Amino acid sequence: MKYVVVLYDGMADMPVPALDNKTPMEVANKPIFDSLGKKGEVGLVKTIPDGMKPGSDVANLSVLGYDPSASYTGRSPLEAVSIGVDLLDTDVTLRCNLVTLSDEEKYEDKTMIDYSGGDISTAEAKLLIDAVQEHFGSDIYRYFNGVAYRHCLVWHNGTTSLGKMTPPHDISERVIGPYLSDSENAADLLRMMRESYDILKDHPVNKKRVSEGKRPANSIWLWGEGTKPQLPLFKDVYGLEGSIISAVDLLRGIGGCAGMSTPIVEGATGYLDTNFEGKAEAAVNELKNGKDFVYIHIEATDECGHRKEIQNKVKAIEEIDNRVLPILLDALKEYDDYKIMILPDHPTPLSTGTHSSDPVPFMIYHKNDEKQGVDTVTEKTAADSGIFYGSGVELMKHFLS
Repeated sequence: MKYVVVLYDGMADMPVPALDNKTPMEVANKPIFDSLGKKGEVGLVKTIPDGMKPGSDVANLSVLGYDPSASYTGRSPLEAVSIGVDLLDTDVTLRCNLVTLSDEEKYEDKTMIDYSGGDISTAEAKLLIDAVQEHFGSDIYRYFNGVAYRHCLVWHNGTTSLGKMTPPHDISERVIGPYLSDSENAADLLRMMRESYDILKDHPVNKKRVSEGKRPANSIWLWGEGTKPQLPLFKDVYGLEGSIISAVDLLRGIGGCAGMSTPIVEGATGYLDTNFEGKAEAAVNELKNGKDFVYIHIEATDECGHRKEIQNKVKAIEEIDNRVLPILLDALKEYDDYKIMILPDHPTPLSTGTHSSDPVPFMIYHKNDEKQGVDTVTEKTAADSGIFYGSGVELMKHFLS
């Protein structure tokens, strides 16, 4: 038996006036996804435990069958593991975004123009993070390069009691002052954020970007604090050898901590320009090489939700249907039996541009146990089915049963 999960990050949504009060899932042309839904099981699952924030870290741990309330130690430690940082038990890590802020004189008066630093490339970002490390690096603080706008700070002998360290994608187009921590423990981190603006605004990378009509990545933004992860191995929990295919450090870090393989896909970016076919082919290769379980994480739907890009979110759903699912299903034909599950980890509504904790639709298709499903898989048809799982752990146990 082979098990495949295709995770459309942030796909679930609310009705959108510009889409005739339909959701992107309802509007998107997704014939392959819907064809599986016609013969599969469709329902809802609650991926965010009560009292926890609806981040992709918590949500993906849940979908993978881990209880976040027991295993979650923060987002950034998972990303740190992915980029090869050897953490000590006394280390605290923080996600370090490269962001675009407006040019008001006082830092607190600036507006969050772009949480992704104008879609900065990994090569450009490396030069900026190197400059930040050169200025702030010490025996206490060390900055590490990640992918695109996503990077990491390791704080030796730090604390996670930092007050309000707000995710930048939650405050797009807002003045940042009210979202900065007032905790004394975070004072040094806030100092580095403020000073980074003066370091980065006139950096040659940003001068070149501005001359090309691009947004400058003119500040760091620290958030997502946590400590060294303690995650049981996926094989020990579920008895299967697994792989995670993803462009983002967070998912690769979860995979590494869970003892799963995390192959690198050339051209995988986390946005619409990602190498969709490459991700599918990497998953196929993992199955051929003996893996029982493959988790394919696709970020584009979430990014479009954060950016409030209505048509692009629809397009992202369609691109996965056109460029990922055909490759997977063609390869799965050679196996005597398989299951495929398609779902988002959490909603990223276009109306808010940030995550919510609402239950999400899922679809499970089992080759040798076809069912009477639904004509099209949407938030509404999933809710109308009456099938509901109260946690990702419950759903994963059901999927693997």
